[in-house]
Amino acid sequence: MTQFDKRNISMVMDFYEMTMANGYFERGDINQRVAFDVFYRRNPDGGGFAIFAGLEQIIDYVENMNFSDDDVDYFRAQNIFGDAFLDYLKSFRFHGDIYSFPEGTIMYPNEPFMTVVADLIDAQLIETAILSQVNHQSLIATKARRIVRAAEGRFVSDFGARRAHNMDAATYGARAAFIGGVNGTATVSAGKMFGIPVNGTMAHSWVMYFGDEYEAFKKFAEVYPNSTILLVDTYDVINSGVPNAIRIAHEVLEPMGKRLKGIRIDSGDLAYLSKKVRTMLNEAGLEDCKIVVSNSLDEFTITSLLSQNAAIDSFGVGERLITAKSEPVFGAVYKLVAVGEGDHFTPRIKVSENVGKITNPGLKDVYRVYNPDGQAVADMLSLHGEKVDMSSSFRYVDPVKPWKNRAFVGCTAKNLRRLYVKDGRRVEQLPSLNEIRDYVRDQLEHEIWQEEQRFENPHRHYLDMTPDYYEMKMSLLYETRKHHE
Repeated sequence: MTQFDKRNISMVMDFYEMTMANGYFERGDINQRVAFDVFYRRNPDGGGFAIFAGLEQIIDYVENMNFSDDDVDYFRAQNIFGDAFLDYLKSFRFHGDIYSFPEGTIMYPNEPFMTVVADLIDAQLIETAILSQVNHQSLIATKARRIVRAAEGRFVSDFGARRAHNMDAATYGARAAFIGGVNGTATVSAGKMFGIPVNGTMAHSWVMYFGDEYEAFKKFAEVYPNSTILLVDTYDVINSGVPNAIRIAHEVLEPMGKRLKGIRIDSGDLAYLSKKVRTMLNEAGLEDCKIVVSNSLDEFTITSLLSQNAAIDSFGVGERLITAKSEPVFGAVYKLVAVGEGDHFTPRIKVSENVGKITNPGLKDVYRVYNPDGQAVADMLSLHGEKVDMSSSFRYVDPVKPWKNRAFVGCTAKNLRRLYVKDGRRVEQLPSLNEIRDYVRDQLEHEIWQEEQRFENPHRHYLDMTPDYYEMKMSLLYETRKHHE
């Protein structure tokens, strides 16, 4: 088998999911309904928020989940699964429901941005696939937004494929980066699959192949006269690269009625070089020639460059974006929160000595609360189906300071989650990638406080609770601790 053979990504799971599924099957718990929440505990890079990404791939996964004869033979060879269970796998398909935030929603720690309600085996088998998609794409989308914010409106492109952890990470990382706000990608597979604008110029090898820098630039300009961007740092930016680029502009492109679109610098002191190069280009009458830079960029280096008044028009960001190098783990988890009993669900809670790991139990709704100006002042957990009426003063509980008497006044609330999958099939049309990207931008421009978008010491977004939900959680916590003491 080669890497180009058809893969069944239904097999992307931790082995314990299959051993537990077999155990439930042997016990006869096939039709036991359960609910699992997906949430994360901490924003990456000490930021004020994260961006939810990966929903479309999760829905594709559950709709197409199956096990081939070859897959079943592999499990049979492990010599721990019963024949009846292996036969069951041959006709398996996911029959559960998935409630989720819309893709691109700004989200915060400890709120369930996705809930799976399904039979026990169905819910167990999709755990790794859901977390794999969410943890990767949400991480990269969030990192991309930080980089785009640092660029202050300048063009940002994903240059990260060759530094990604593998080819899938490059492709889906580019998708996530586009959701986060980058303008394009150099990754062709992502451009073809998702319609992301692709861009790219030349490599140092082009210049080195021809030996003479001027001749290399000339050949390139003759092939691409409408989009000539020249890489000027192969030998010497100031004394060779830029002077040769200026000659190409005047001697090759202008006689054709064309302009030099840009130059790219990939090494050296980018702040100093960009300012020096800008002066050289302007003096040559090339004020419209753009300066593109790359080389181990992220939001911190970009912020530093711009604080030095670097004359940069566009950033190509690679390894530190596609790997989220500064904090490469997102940390979303998948936790059981309720078990079906008759016609209702009984909440379950995970208790820990670490307060941050005590889960929010039960079926619940997640509301975003807005002030009269349309800004999001908090998110709030309620019992599933609980009426949330903000037409008058609405009392809520701050779980960090539950003794305080709190109320939302003059606010509105929106239930953030929708039913996307019913009985294993999508029930809502998914937005285009451009629509998801626009949704992210609109939230950050109009709903999310600028104080939450700071890189340093961002304002903490509050996660409150309705009094009924808080009382349910405290009662369950008390009973659980009492029972296990």
